[in-house]
Amino acid sequence: MDRNARPGSAAPLAWKSHASDSVAVALQALAAGQDLEVSGQEISLTNDIPSGHKFALRDHRKGEAVIRYGEQIGLATNSIGTGSHVHSHNLATALSGERNYAALGHSRVRSDANPLPSWRGYRRSDGRFATRNEIWLLPTVGCVAPLVEMVAREALIRHKGAIDAIVGFGHPHGCSQLGDDLAGTRAALAALCDNPNAGGVVLVGLGCESNQLDDLITQVPERSRAKLRIMRAQDPGDEAERAHALIDELVEELAPLQREEAPASALCVGLKCGGSDALSGLTANPLLGRFSERVAASGGRLVLTEIPEIFGAEDALLSRSTSPEVLEAAAALINRFKRYFLDQGQPVSENPSPGNIAGGITTLEEKSLGAVQKAGKAPLADVIDYGGVASARGVTLLEAPGNDAVSSTALAAAGATMILFTTGRGTPLGFPVPTVKISSNSRLADAKQGWIDFDAGQMLAGDPDAVAEDFAERLLAIASGEQAAAERGGHRVISLWKRGVTL
Repeated sequence: MDRNARPGSAAPLAWKSHASDSVAVALQALAAGQDLEVSGQEISLTNDIPSGHKFALRDHRKGEAVIRYGEQIGLATNSIGTGSHVHSHNLATALSGERNYAALGHSRVRSDANPLPSWRGYRRSDGRFATRNEIWLLPTVGCVAPLVEMVAREALIRHKGAIDAIVGFGHPHGCSQLGDDLAGTRAALAALCDNPNAGGVVLVGLGCESNQLDDLITQVPERSRAKLRIMRAQDPGDEAERAHALIDELVEELAPLQREEAPASALCVGLKCGGSDALSGLTANPLLGRFSERVAASGGRLVLTEIPEIFGAEDALLSRSTSPEVLEAAAALINRFKRYFLDQGQPVSENPSPGNIAGGITTLEEKSLGAVQKAGKAPLADVIDYGGVASARGVTLLEAPGNDAVSSTALAAAGATMILFTTGRGTPLGFPVPTVKISSNSRLADAKQGWIDFDAGQMLAGDPDAVAEDFAERLLAIASGEQAAAERGGHRVISLWKRGVTL
């Protein structure tokens, strides 16, 4: 990466990601007529350039590819002069529909990343380690969602300090669903029951719902059934009292547990971005990528999802497939997701969001090329369906959409015991497992200290190696019990992927 700074100042003005890039990104607001040097090239700006937005490093003809990250991020919709603002008024996506990925091949990825040191977690009876020792209340159906949330709040006060948390996760689904849609709800809830961070789970049903308790329990992995406590609200007696009795039983069982040394190979980390800006692909996502490579080098697991935010960056990810079978499964998942869009009459490029665009991201290709950097160069080792559980060392590609709440819930269901969430615009929202917010820019980190856990904006002016080491230390501290901002704020939710008709 090349950066440009004022003489005598450590603060860069603009950033060029790759030697072949035809655009650079303004790291602060720049004025028309301003002269600056980028990679030895003198540039005179012809427009005002908002912070995070792109300007041209050379002339572009109409229809010519615009290059960022060394890759095409779209086509010029009209001629663009050197020093001009490059954004949605003169740049458009080149994405269309499904692709044949067979020609990509696969590679045996070797990383020179250093393994991570140990951390301190809770060892479960099946040998897995948890970053938290909690009780989760999960409703089978939305009719009892307020009940589990109310009981959990009351129980947390009664048992404060005995275990890490007691949380009720409401959702509106579980009835008036059919076929694959109902099966998806059931699979996701069953997988959440299996997450190691839930030392105990109280499953609360209504009694008459489509998502019947008995059917749900059969899908919970055998290793996690002993920690389940089951009740139906329609059964005789006070339902809140019965729920509290089940929680009391679990607290007595879980309270004596203590943290112990855990190997880095026991980490299972979910990778997520939301509210991205043009700096996400320069700071926060590459920083997360460096950590991901260390997790993989340690024999740990990484889970990557948001399949629509891979469109346009597939080559970079799929070429790291560890076998032809993994490549074929990943390609099929991406094309299946594209078909999901097309069958609804929607273009596959219906992204980025308004917030992304305001932050300087123009096309889905640009957003995706920044997003896939969260996994670094870690090997792509497996592909799983929505509601599946990650078991392979390295990166597992998980079927789920880009929506923050839906995809993050799917990451927790897949077994992630910590979610690393990069953002350029900011969000307070957290999910079932510790959700660590990493800001792409220091302005956000300063403005929202109650949301952000780590400022990746330091990567622009500081020593990247030192920042990466500080980042790894902070993440292991959070894995070992230090609360993330979303935990301190009580911002923890789940959201299930609703794909079918509603009766």
